Amino acid sequence: MELEVVNISGENTGKKVKLSKEIFGIEPNDHAIYLEVKQYMANRRQGTSKTKERAEIVGSRIKIKRQKGTGTARFGDIKNPIFRGGGRTFGPRPRTYSGKVNRKVKELARKSALTYKVKNNQLMVVEDFSFETPKTRDFVAIQKNLKIDGKKSLFVINERNKNLYLSSRNLQNSKILTLSELNTYDIMSASALLFVESSLDVLQKNG
Repeated sequence: MELEVVNISGENTGKKVKLSKEIFGIEPNDHAIYLEVKQYMANRRQGTSKTKERAEIVGSRIKIKRQKGTGTARFGDIKNPIFRGGGRTFGPRPRTYSGKVNRKVKELARKSALTYKVKNNQLMVVEDFSFETPKTRDFVAIQKNLKIDGKKSLFVINERNKNLYLSSRNLQNSKILTLSELNTYDIMSASALLFVESSLDVLQKNG
């Protein structure tokens, strides 16, 4: 399959890029995508929730009333979980939610996600461009020229570009990633996936 290369003005450059079947034309594996996205989201969780249990509450250990003869249930000290200000029973403790997904499964998930983008006509190839100074206005103009304004877009570049990153940082529905940062979660969540021409070349050479 071939895609036309457009410039930042939205005009056809006359160049075409042939997409590799090994990356953009495989049989998608939904379960691999599920595993990769699940791990990505789990790794983003902090796991720092913490409440105090009975033994950690500061308070008197004296029994607050006698055991028998009151006509009500027996109670221990004021740190009892039943009372306001008492310890919490089986409360959350700091933990890690991170998991492990095999490298080959991650690669399969990413290729499956890229294949879906091609099938749904959500993939574009843009001619290489750069900003001399950070300008959000210029980046918004590029989105309008490419007819992706209002969509959740993901630009994939080959190397870090500070001015390009700063230009898109304040836009809610736009994200800039390098090839090394590209992941299944961001690919699947984007409505428009745009590869800069040089980044697509590197991806197809390295697989």
